[in-house]
Amino acid sequence: MRGHDLPVGTLYIDELEVGMSRFLERLIDDEAIHAFAVLSSDHNPIHMDEEYANGTPFQGRIAHGMLGAGLISAVIGEQLPGHGTIYLKQELTFTAPVRPGDRVRAEVVIHDIDIRTRRVGLDCICTVGDTVVIKGKALVLAPRRE
Repeated sequence: MRGHDLPVGTLYIDELEVGMSRFLERLIDDEAIHAFAVLSSDHNPIHMDEEYANGTPFQGRIAHGMLGAGLISAVIGEQLPGHGTIYLKQELTFTAPVRPGDRVRAEVVIHDIDIRTRRVGLDCICTVGDTVVIKGKALVLAPRRE
């Protein structure tokens, strides 16, 4: 589910500007956590078993960190720069847990553009309400007009 009405598609390197941003929001429910566990083969009980998770420092189940990070990838691949973008590098810090039922907002903001090499630097952040749950930087190769 997209949490806005921004266009999906492609922004070419010559259309990008420092400060441009795009985002999406997604409810992280049990269905999303289960689907990610199946796709990733990560069935760690911290994600899947409430009884087990209650005995951890998190005192309850949490979503896979990479599920949230995948939302960053979705913004980059679908919106900014969009279709045709190639990931070169991603750095992430997980600062707080995402719990079942949380609504995560993933946002990317352009902080650097090298037109010659088509490399675009992005600040990436995921929040739940006012809480930052993931922050980082990405480097991507933006599409160019053929």
